[in-house]
Amino acid sequence: MILAQFQTIGGDLFRRGLVSSHSGNLSIRLGDRIIITRRGSQLGSLEEPDLIETGLNRNDRATPLASVELPVHRAIYHQTPALAIVHAHPPHAIALSMTETEIVPDGAEVLAEVGRVPVLGCNMDTRPGCLAEIIAQGLKEHRIVLIYGHGTFAAGQLLDEAYKYTAALEESCQVIWLAKTLKARQARG
Repeated sequence: MILAQFQTIGGDLFRRGLVSSHSGNLSIRLGDRIIITRRGSQLGSLEEPDLIETGLNRNDRATPLASVELPVHRAIYHQTPALAIVHAHPPHAIALSMTETEIVPDGAEVLAEVGRVPVLGCNMDTRPGCLAEIIAQGLKEHRIVLIYGHGTFAAGQLLDEAYKYTAALEESCQVIWLAKTLKARQARG
């Protein structure tokens, strides 16, 4: 059942272009344990060996196999009530993260569901595993956060909920991107 959840969400993320072949990661919290995708796994074709169970509070023998974003997932679980996390690399959101400090989704429905999305980490080290505390703090107040030039972290009670926030943000960013492009073309001529 857990594998099927990871496969569904991982496959959806890949098919929608929200992750590339070997990017992104997923996790769920089960008490004091985390199930997280394996380092370098392909979310679009996950199998049982791609799910790594490790400690929420301490490393064990499986920890070296876990995603490099494990420190971020742990921090989020420690500081929020989240039970599931989706980390993705949505291209339009990433592009806008390099010019905006906050994304305000278009449309009342998306804004009500996703809310304003802060861009974190500008002029900071945004390599995988960095900014754990900043990301966790951001997810105390927001359902999803965008990391400058890197990607999104969304938290929910289920993987499906965190995926929904990720997909909604990217769709909104696509609309924002298209509107900016049209305005620029109109201004030129």
